[in-house]
Amino acid sequence: MSCQPLLEVKALTKHFATTSGFWGKTKTVRAVDGVDLTIYEGETVSLVGESGCGKSTTGRCLTRLIEPTAGEVWFQGKNILTLSPEEMRQMRRDVQFVFQDPFASLNPRKTIAQILMDPLIVHGIGTPAERRKKVEEMIEIVGLTTKHLDRYPHEFSGGQRQRIGIARALILRPKLIVADEPVSALDVSIQAQVLNLMQDLQRDFKLTYLFISHDLSVVKHISDRVAVMYLGKVVEVAEKGALYRAPKHPYTKALLSAVPVANPDAVRERILLEGDLPSPSNPPSGCTFHPRCPSCMDICRTTTPTLKITDEGHYVSCHL
Repeated sequence: MSCQPLLEVKALTKHFATTSGFWGKTKTVRAVDGVDLTIYEGETVSLVGESGCGKSTTGRCLTRLIEPTAGEVWFQGKNILTLSPEEMRQMRRDVQFVFQDPFASLNPRKTIAQILMDPLIVHGIGTPAERRKKVEEMIEIVGLTTKHLDRYPHEFSGGQRQRIGIARALILRPKLIVADEPVSALDVSIQAQVLNLMQDLQRDFKLTYLFISHDLSVVKHISDRVAVMYLGKVVEVAEKGALYRAPKHPYTKALLSAVPVANPDAVRERILLEGDLPSPSNPPSGCTFHPRCPSCMDICRTTTPTLKITDEGHYVSCHL
């Protein structure tokens, strides 16, 4: 892993305007609310949190699949959010996305060869013969064979389709891959195969990953660092070992206490959070976690904490 930042996210924000009720009252949904994150070359940073916390929206915003409301996303010295459409098209050679649903993300009317060749055509890479050769090489790299190239997506299993999705993202030789829940729709045995494939590809192609997931067992297997999100904000960032060994934020402690353990005789104290996840259209004042926090103090109800370093490389947004 390099000490050089590949991606720096500063105060990334995405608000959605929604209307509800008979009079069409407009509300603002704060899906992502000031995210700061740094990803270094060659590492895997996992973004975790419960459903609805803004993980996927963050991934889509920093690749401009969704246009952010505010903030900065610096990739190799350029702010992605200020690039023109043509400049962004060129940038996409270096930043690719792997989607959660390996079936919905593949065009059912195209063969696998056509799907993998499309990025090369869009970016004007090679002659038709050279493109075909690249496609054949890539399909074998992800564990399939050239005989699969003339088939359609519906002819493959979920694990095979996700391998095709990874091949499509990899064929342009990107530097950063944003993987949004890439194994959540797969069986456990297939999850392990795809995760091992991603790790092999990271080593062979010097890739950097932003891995978005809600499964802390999967995250522990693949990550170098972990960022924990709650209600649109990053509340803790740390090296994997430090986070799993000694989490500092009450929300992180609650998440880790819910992870199943392999030993049936092991005794673990489960931290049960009271109440439901607040609505992002009406977040609580102060620390957004304070209504569910077992260690809530008076300052938590009025003052929003900032992400501060506590130990080397360990950042926490908490008043405790």
